[in-house]
Amino acid sequence: MNKLSATYLTPARTICQPAHLKRTLLITAIVGSWLTLFNLGDRLMMGDITAWIWLKVSLNYLTPFIVSNLGLLSYRA
Repeated sequence: MNKLSATYLTPARTICQPAHLKRTLLITAIVGSWLTLFNLGDRLMMGDITAWIWLKVSLNYLTPFIVSNLGLLSYRA
């Protein structure tokens, strides 16, 4: 394995460690649920669920997952 590929694999290995993944997924669940409830709760309660709403819900969960992993990686660097 050359140095360039090792550079890209190290963050993936860090993120996929069970202890780290457990923590980041917990953060994702809590923050993503809060963001979805706060930003889209009324639309979801009314049953106004479109593909656009599902995309927004997905981004509400993807954002804290990325941010928590970036925080993890910056701490480990």
